[in-house]
Amino acid sequence: MVDGLRERKKQETRIALSWAAVQLVVERGYAAVRIEDIADAAGVSLRTFRNYFSSKAEAIAARNLDRALLVADELRARPADEPLWTALVAAFETRFALGADDGTDAAPTQEWLAGVRLMVTEPAMQGELSRVNAVAAVELAAAIAERTSTDVERDIYPKLLAAVCGAALGVAMEHWVQADPPVPMRPLLREVFDRLAAGLPTPTEGAHS
Repeated sequence: MVDGLRERKKQETRIALSWAAVQLVVERGYAAVRIEDIADAAGVSLRTFRNYFSSKAEAIAARNLDRALLVADELRARPADEPLWTALVAAFETRFALGADDGTDAAPTQEWLAGVRLMVTEPAMQGELSRVNAVAAVELAAAIAERTSTDVERDIYPKLLAAVCGAALGVAMEHWVQADPPVPMRPLLREVFDRLAAGLPTPTEGAHS
């Protein structure tokens, strides 16, 4: 029980640091935030920050990494008799549908999105997010392989499906960040997965999403 409590506290500290990093960078700009500021906002020492993250970019990207890894856990926890695609969509919606700056299912504020747009253009952030996406793809492929009784090393299917889902998530997030006026994340996630499920038919001429 002691070990479980210790691990839970460590995870809570990690989440607090990552969320503080995101909030500060969105509000002030990437260059204006020091790791000391992040530690102070999370109520921990600079040494504690360095025990968890090697850089500001890693701290920010950790929130996305944790959510992405939980998609694989969520997929494993879905009912065994549920169709794979249904389970995948539900897993992504559970972990990524909340996109507003207050952690709700509502549309974010203009100010929040403006800060996010600037944040994701930082070269350090782009590199860290690419690393996060690669790690998430490996974990999701493993979960898909378990659910489909395929071999993640020999069979193309698990890695292909994980890559497709990752790309779909990326498109939804890009549209969410660029939307003007802001929109909730859930409808975008639903649209990208619905289009994939339909086989990506050519849009009706003159129609726009």
